[in-house]
Formats: sequence, structure tokens, C-alpha cells
Amino acid sequence: MTNRHHLLVHGGTFAAVGDSGDISGVRGGSSPDGLFVRDGRHLSRWQLTVDGAVPEALSPVAGGDTARCVLVPRGGRQEPPAYAIFREQAVGDGSFVESLRITSNRPVPTAVRLAVTADADFTDQFELRSDHRTYAKSGAVRSRQVLDDGVEFTYRRGEWQSRTTVTAEPAPDAVEETGTGARRLVWALDLEPHGTAELTLRVVARPHGERRALRVPRSPAALNGQLLAMEGRFVEGVAFPTGWPELAAACARGLADLAALQVPAAGPDGEELRVPAAGAPWFLTLLARDALLTSLFALPYRPQLAAATLPALAATQATATRAESVAQPGKIVHEVRSGELAHFGQVPYGRYYGSVDATPLFLVLLGAYVEQTGDTGPARRLEPHARAAVGWMLDHGGLTSRGYLVYRADQGGLANQNWKDSPGAICGADGTRPTGPVMAAGAQGYAYDALRRTAHLSRTVWGDEKYAALLEQAAADLRDRFQRDFWMPRHSFPALALDGEGRQVDALASDAGHLLWSGLLDKEYGELVGRRLLDPDFFSGWGVRTLASGQPAYHPLSYHRGSVWPHDNALITLGLARYGLHDEARTVAHALVDAATAAGHRLPEVLAGYGRDTHAEPVPYPHACVRESRSAAAPLALLTAVGGA
Repeated sequence: MTNRHHLLVHGGTFAAVGDSGDISGVRGGSSPDGLFVRDGRHLSRWQLTVDGAVPEALSPVAGGDTARCVLVPRGGRQEPPAYAIFREQAVGDGSFVESLRITSNRPVPTAVRLAVTADADFTDQFELRSDHRTYAKSGAVRSRQVLDDGVEFTYRRGEWQSRTTVTAEPAPDAVEETGTGARRLVWALDLEPHGTAELTLRVVARPHGERRALRVPRSPAALNGQLLAMEGRFVEGVAFPTGWPELAAACARGLADLAALQVPAAGPDGEELRVPAAGAPWFLTLLARDALLTSLFALPYRPQLAAATLPALAATQATATRAESVAQPGKIVHEVRSGELAHFGQVPYGRYYGSVDATPLFLVLLGAYVEQTGDTGPARRLEPHARAAVGWMLDHGGLTSRGYLVYRADQGGLANQNWKDSPGAICGADGTRPTGPVMAAGAQGYAYDALRRTAHLSRTVWGDEKYAALLEQAAADLRDRFQRDFWMPRHSFPALALDGEGRQVDALASDAGHLLWSGLLDKEYGELVGRRLLDPDFFSGWGVRTLASGQPAYHPLSYHRGSVWPHDNALITLGLARYGLHDEARTVAHALVDAATAAGHRLPEVLAGYGRDTHAEPVPYPHACVRESRSAAAPLALLTAVGGA
């Protein structure tokens, strides 16, 4: 049986452990294992042995904020286990805490040799992806120092320095070398008849640049108590639908996950903020598109997410052109990374601007925040940033010169720079990829909404009637152009994109539902699109597929060409409700809630596109993020769209 990875997540820290709580330090695969902080692996090995052998899991780790398991020595029916080990683990901000309780099952004294083998390879997360890339690290040095109560691992490469400190209570009787660079902490325990011994181990990660004095709780139980209290505060006060308990449970689970997925960021004046990370394990960092959509979904219930996301993105807004990071003045960042490879420029994602839609979504959220809360403070403070974002859309973004927001494939970065950003995601019905610049349909809807909302801010908050009129005219012109250039009469459906020559990229895709959310289509076209998305080739029974089945490009296990994305469906549901298609909106909402219910009320990042008529349970996508902020917030969007119906 394959050893699964179980994720423990808190802010910018996560641990992925196996069924018995061990970390093996594997490379590649769909999920990395280890303790990670700021894209670096601060524990690459964490293995428990008792009397020189690896115990077996009598009760393996299950899901939750704390990893708990029961281990016993391997044996048979004729030789029942002499003892049992009760293992409990939790993560905090830059920390990992474990308690071990070993209980004798024998009526006589029992001597036990318990050991924990630890190592920290400080590998960057980008090195652990299965993309066959390697990265040179000349001059890198790893060292280990034995402490009175544990061991400290240190990594240096030029000015870059990271540390991991492992301490134990009681202190180990010995710290041994293993010959592989790891260190083995050893205890010689003498158990009384049916007696118990307890150990606590604490791991503190100090990534490069970390200057905070971290307070690590004394036990996993104390740490878990803090996490549960934090999650409780985040859920508290939201009015869940009493007539639809499954949606209520999905909303509560989503809010608890959002509480755990907040990561540190800074505002324009250096103020400390907490913003939604994209997801764990691969994207526990600020991705603008994800944070913006998450904040929009949660806005009626948790406006503080938007209040933090907006200034954090304003602080990282581009002010100059930098080709290597696809930066242009006024553009909103796509991804922020703080790991070693980003620091040394070996990956372009330190501040990476390869997104055509983050900038309009920034403006959409700013306008929606004011409309929802009545608080004009952010709109006043961020007026220069908003005007710069509009300037980017009109100038570098292509609205003035091309008539649409446009992107070009970034060699070394992202080939596609809309939400479907995997290679080949933007394609014709036959799978053919467009050449040259690409004008993706969904981004035009975001631009239309951004222009209209910013015009309203200009008129009501900034007192600039002339600018408001200019933006309103730009929005009206965009709407007219779009319905002329993108509409495919043969399909009564909009094209997925236009290529560099203005030709339609004719795949039938779920992005059309985003046009309903943004209001870009007129009523007649919008109703046609909304009803079409509920036809069997699009609607799997668990949600709307990213690509309608029956097209040569369709694949139910493709990331963006036939799978079902909860956040995509949340936008579609909001769009259906906007166009008065309430029955259709309820159908999609119930499908998503059923999918969440089947998975313990938590929606994954993405599901396979197999139909419910042939698969009675939703089929997981093999490489999905287990915790994803947009999916966590999706039930809140459903609640907004359909209420408790």
C-alpha cells in the first residue's frame, strides 16, 4: 500500500507526513514530504524507530489539524506487542511539535531504545517538482551542531543562510551520526510494569531573513488548541443556511481552511498583513489571482481578507518594465516567492508578473469592497495604484492598441497567463494551440467589470467625472467589440480566445461562465450561454467541466481541458444568478456541495471530469492541492448566489 502524505498547515508553514508520522525526504511525485517554510524544506527526514526497527501503524494518521497515530512493534498473533506508541504532531508558525507517549503492555519492567532520525536538506520546493530540471548551487555548505538537548542544522550559500533547530524534552541520552548526514536522537527508556514514558520534540525553522522571536507551544495539544481557537474566530458570526446543512458544513470547513491558509505580507507602508495563500502543498504563497478571487468570494462574510489583499498587491505593483519577470508599469504581481532559487534568480518567481487577469481583478475587488462595506478608505488610499492599473490595461495590456487584454507566452515562465495557465490549456476544439499573442475570453470580462467599477469609484469617491466617463466609454466599446469578435454563431457560444491574427480559438470552454459573472454578455447571449453550460457534455453532475466532452481536446484527467474546478464553478454559479438563471445556478451549487460532502465537506482544488452517471463518487484529480483557498471560499460564493435553497 502506498504511504500517503497528510498535510498539516498553518500560515506559511506546512508539514507533509506519512501514515505513521514519518518524513522520508522523497523527491518528485504529486506531493512533497517534509516540513516547509517559505518554499524551503526544513525537515527532510524524520523517522521514528524503536529497538532498531520501524514500528507499524496500528492506527494510521487521519485528516485534521493534528496528526495522530498509534504505532506498535512488528510481530504476530502469538507475540502481542510489548508496548504501543501514541504519536501526535502539529505545526505552528515556523514550527513543528511532536509528542511521543510509549506505554508498556507487559506486567514486568521493559527496556526500550527509542530513536528519532532527523535531517534538513533545505531543498527549494521548485527542486522537488517532477519537471526534470536541476539547479546549480555552487558554494553551498550544510553543517550540523549537537546541542545539549538536540541538534541544529545550518545551510549557507553566499549571503543566504537558513537554520533548523531540533530540541527535545527530556534531552536525548545521545545524538549519533548516521553516515548520511542525518543525526539520530536516542533515548534509553526503562518502563515500569504497564508504565508510560513521554517525550516532546520541537522543531523551529529559521528561513533566510527571519528575525521574529517565535514562541513555540509546549505540546501539539497546546498548538492545536491555538489553531482551533483561530479557526473558530474565523467561522464565528457567519449565518449559515439552516435548511441546507451540507452547504453550511462546507462553508464552515472552508472558513476554517481559510484561517489556516493566511500567510504574511506587507502593505505599501510596510505594515504587516495576512493574506490568503493559494494552496498547499505547492502554492503556500501569495498568488494574486487566487487571493483576489478568494477575497471576492468571502467578501460578504469576511471582508478583512480583501482589506489585506488589496494593499499587499498594491505594495508589489510593478513600477518599471522588466522583461525577465514580465513586469510593466501598473501591472499587478502574479506570484511572490521567497525561497533560495527565487532569491538567486534561478526561477523568475520572486516577483513574477505573468498574469493578464490579476490587474483587472485587483480593480474589481477594490470596487466590490467599497460597494459591499461602504468603507472608502482603501479606495482613497489606493487611488494612485488603481489609476496605474487602469493605465496598464489601456497601454501595455493592449486594450487601446489591440482592443483586448493580450498576453504572450513567457519563455522560462508561463505559456498561458490567464487562469488556465498550463501548457495547451488554451486551444481549439481539436487541441491546436494558438500562435502569437493570445486574447483570452475570461480576461476581457474581468477588464469590462474593472472599467465599470473603477468608473463608479472615480465618480463617487475620487470626484473625477471626466475620468469616469472615459472608463465607461471604454467598457461599452469593449462589450460591443467582444460580442462581434468572439461570438460563434454556429455554436451560439463565445470562443475561448482569439489568436494573434484575431482568429477564433473555438474550443467550447467553461470560461464563458466567467463572462456571465462579469456581465460582459447581453441578456440574450448570456441566457444562451448559461443554459448551454448545463448540457450533459459540459455538466458532469459534480460541476461544469473546463472543456465540454466530445471535443478532441477533451480529457477528463487533464488539468484544464476537461476537469471540474470548484472556483470556476463558483464564478459560473454567481454568473447564472446574475442573469436570472436561478434553477441552473441551484443545479451547479447542489452538485458542488454534493462533491464537498463526499470529501468530508472540503472541496479540493480540482476534480476529474468523469460523469456522475457512470461514477457514483467524485474522482480526484491526481495532483490537486489538498487545501486551496479559492476552493475553500467557493461554498461562500454558492451561498451568495443561491442562499440556502
